[in-house]
Amino acid sequence: MKFKPTESELEILQVIWEKDHCTVREVHEELAKTKDSVYTTTLKQMQVMFDKGMVERDASSKTHIYKALISRDETQKTFLDKLISTVFTGSASDLVIQALGRHKTSKDEIETIKKYLEQFDQNNKNT
Repeated sequence: MKFKPTESELEILQVIWEKDHCTVREVHEELAKTKDSVYTTTLKQMQVMFDKGMVERDASSKTHIYKALISRDETQKTFLDKLISTVFTGSASDLVIQALGRHKTSKDEIETIKKYLEQFDQNNKNT
């Protein structure tokens, strides 16, 4: 992955990924729901992200519309790989054990994990 977004950039990307495309004001309003956020700071961060090539900007109207150029999936993979290799010394099972042991996991999430593991096991048997 070419980009490693900062924590603030990830927060902005989460909003853009959720909405697909949005204005600075929409991002700012979403961020302001969970933390102190200043509009001009959000604007500046999004301009920097544009300069870095992380988002594209449609400037054809007065209100600029931003869209992510990096995918959520690729970003998650990059951060997860780094986390597993550095914090969990390469052990995916240690990561899963910590995640399940430290955070409340719903029955639906547990069922999804079980189904994934069954499918993963079946795929490994076929190869």
